[in-house]
Amino acid sequence: MKFSENWLRQHVPTTAPREQLAATLTAIGLEVEEVVALGESLDGVVVARIVSAEKHPEADRLQVCQVDTGRGIVQIVCGAPNARAGLIAPLATVGASLPGGLAIKAAKLRGVESFGMLCSAKELGVDPDASGLLELPSDAPVGTPLAQYLALPDASIEIKLTPNRADCFSVRGIAYDVAAATRSAVSPLEIAPVEAAIATSLQVELDAGADVPRYCGRVIEGLDATTPTPAWMAERLRRSGVRPVSLLVDVTQYVMLEIGQPMHAFDRDTLTGPVGVRHARAGETAKLLNGQSVNLDESFLAITDGSGDAQRVIALGGIMGGFDSRVTDATRNVFLEAAHFAPAAIIGRGRKLGLHTDAGHRFERGVDPELPRIAIEYATRLILDIAGGTPGPLSESALPEHLPHPQPVRLRRARLARVLGLTVADAEVERILGALGLTVEASDDGWRVTPPSRRFDIAIEEDLIEEIARIHGYDRIPTTLPAGSARLVAPSETRVDAATVRRQLAARDYLEAVNYAFVDAAWLALWQAGEGAVPLANPLSAELGVMRTLLLPGLVAALARNASRQQARVRLFELGNVFRASPAAAPLETQRIAAAVCGDVQAEQWGACARPVGFHDLRGDLDSLAAAAGARLEYRPSQHPWAHPGRSADVFRVDGGAERRLGWIGQLHPRLLKALDLDQDVVAFELDLAPLVQRAIPRAAALSKYPSVRRDRAFIVAESVAWSAIRATVQAAAGPSLRELVLFDRYQGKGVETGFKSLAMGLILQDESRTLTDRDVDAVVAEVTAAVEREHGARLRT
Repeated sequence: MKFSENWLRQHVPTTAPREQLAATLTAIGLEVEEVVALGESLDGVVVARIVSAEKHPEADRLQVCQVDTGRGIVQIVCGAPNARAGLIAPLATVGASLPGGLAIKAAKLRGVESFGMLCSAKELGVDPDASGLLELPSDAPVGTPLAQYLALPDASIEIKLTPNRADCFSVRGIAYDVAAATRSAVSPLEIAPVEAAIATSLQVELDAGADVPRYCGRVIEGLDATTPTPAWMAERLRRSGVRPVSLLVDVTQYVMLEIGQPMHAFDRDTLTGPVGVRHARAGETAKLLNGQSVNLDESFLAITDGSGDAQRVIALGGIMGGFDSRVTDATRNVFLEAAHFAPAAIIGRGRKLGLHTDAGHRFERGVDPELPRIAIEYATRLILDIAGGTPGPLSESALPEHLPHPQPVRLRRARLARVLGLTVADAEVERILGALGLTVEASDDGWRVTPPSRRFDIAIEEDLIEEIARIHGYDRIPTTLPAGSARLVAPSETRVDAATVRRQLAARDYLEAVNYAFVDAAWLALWQAGEGAVPLANPLSAELGVMRTLLLPGLVAALARNASRQQARVRLFELGNVFRASPAAAPLETQRIAAAVCGDVQAEQWGACARPVGFHDLRGDLDSLAAAAGARLEYRPSQHPWAHPGRSADVFRVDGGAERRLGWIGQLHPRLLKALDLDQDVVAFELDLAPLVQRAIPRAAALSKYPSVRRDRAFIVAESVAWSAIRATVQAAAGPSLRELVLFDRYQGKGVETGFKSLAMGLILQDESRTLTDRDVDAVVAEVTAAVEREHGARLRT
């Protein structure tokens, strides 16, 4: 929320200087993000009128202007493209000093004397626009100091609001908090009802139930929509971050910023009536103010015109008005509307269409249901005073049973002291709550407090305690340690903790990535992993609409962004949760570990030849991670839509006779890489974390003091025989004396017939109680050889 400092001070006449005001706002929970000073040091800058503008004799882009300063005519050389006779613009006279330190002196420009400078908004420090001179209204009094005319100096203050403080999306809402914090009082808002001068009105039909329980409107005829927006209004809008457009639009924006009620103005002559408020029908379309045509469904609220088959959608309720019924300079009759839309009926609707509007932002968080009538009266008075016209009666349609009504909340004196840890005087409690606009009634043990209709966030006793705490001052609440005994929880020894997993991968040259848990549904569709995806009811954007079912889409997207920025070698991992829809109420949530790599195995160096990373390199990293938990992994061929055929595998953990599938490892499919705009191979893995890091409780054991013996054997087996099967056979045949089995060579080529392979392994044997003899070792090796030949049709390679 951005607003003008002077505008705020009009509602709450505090004498606090700007720096203190900003600090106070932050201290009470309205965090100030930026304060931009406007119009400082404008002494010597006056409102002036260009009497004549002629081409400079020596420069095509310069004009020699005769300018009326109110005290005479001076000559100014100006290069602004909009400089013209009759224009009212700011003039910095000789001797003035502009923001930024620019001193104005008499000078010659291409041989022509100039006595001052006509200024743009940027040069004056009141707006970033530097495209030309700041054009002032034609009725601006010539000779008046510009600071006086534009109510300068001022400041544009931007605050960051939490979602529960929807009441502070207006200058007046902020004023209540400032008044309470600075011991001031909010100035009364005097908006007298406008008497109807004509009987013209439009009937309104409410058919959306609790979603739209109140709708107010008024017809104004005979106004002049071409009337320029007054300077005071235009400047307040600019300082609040809103660019003035036209009078009727500016009035609705001004009312919204000042009191918090979004409004809309229809061209009355484009409407036939009655005006309807209902849920849209599937298949209906609407063309919005921004020119965008949108398809609607039953979740949207439609403002309609006409009845029966002639009914048409003229606005999207709570979000944006329609294109065909918009006001223009040709508008002479207008229909003003202000309604109360329930937050639940607006939340997420704009994002569903890729729209973000000020009205939708406010209605999503909650707008005071009592404001529509006040807003109509206020906007009517502004239009009549500025553009003339004849008002009709204010018409209101309401469903009282669906309107929210504030409920009193009990605040106990003892509870307040217990939660805050200090005693706040009764008078101070009543002052704070009263200054915030709450109705306070004293009771024996505390107070009965009724919040105003704009404070949706006050519903329980703790809400009131929070209000007192932030206004009384968080810095005044004593710091105390919690009472009671603390129980230390030791980490479980039956699993490897997440920090160890991270350290293990970091030690192998990986960087950790953290991606959003919600992703674009199109991403998952590209990976063919959208089955079971959990859609979000209120996504941050259309691109973040579902919960991820895999870590890899986000992780590989991060890898692709790095690769596209000249990072040839990228190694990333992520530890996070994935989600799948469940027949139960809550989605299934699983913690996973994933990694994705591309480029060379090692960073560029002179000691080793460059080699692209491959399946077995990543497998080695995964095996090292499994070793931390004492896990033995097996890899078996798999088929996944994102995986390269023949270069990927399912990963299983084998413990004794039990096995469990953990996930997948392999190379990504070339088709997927092309869709992701990746021009190099990517290998990756993704596994369930919990079963990977489970381990038996570590137990200390003595190391054998007797030497080990190694015997190497090479077998020729069919290509179809897996190493995992041979390993199981060797381990079973060797018995307890086998300490380690190492596969150190795989060979195909000369000397090995087609369809076969040579596997060379080392058997490391050791006993706990004695030194193994040659006879012992030979017996074990002979048993292993016989078992491998018998069970796998192998033969010793000689």
